[in-house]
Amino acid sequence: MTLQLLTSFLGWCLVLNFVILGVAAIFLVLFGDMVRNIHAKMFNLSNEQLTVQYFAYLANYKIMIVMFNLTPYVALKLLAN
Repeated sequence: MTLQLLTSFLGWCLVLNFVILGVAAIFLVLFGDMVRNIHAKMFNLSNEQLTVQYFAYLANYKIMIVMFNLTPYVALKLLAN
């Protein structure tokens, strides 16, 4: 596997993960009440607890994207130059 191929792969993973993050955030904004009702019944949590869990999920997902996609991508781009 070449550095160019690995860089390209990480770049597309980065794009895909940011799209997933954006869709999840938009879905929670647009359909928040419906999602909260479903999750409140499934996990027996209050709306306040669910809001905290949603923000924690989105924050952790963003941190993982930066750690496992963005950082290696930038390092490989710098290495290639």
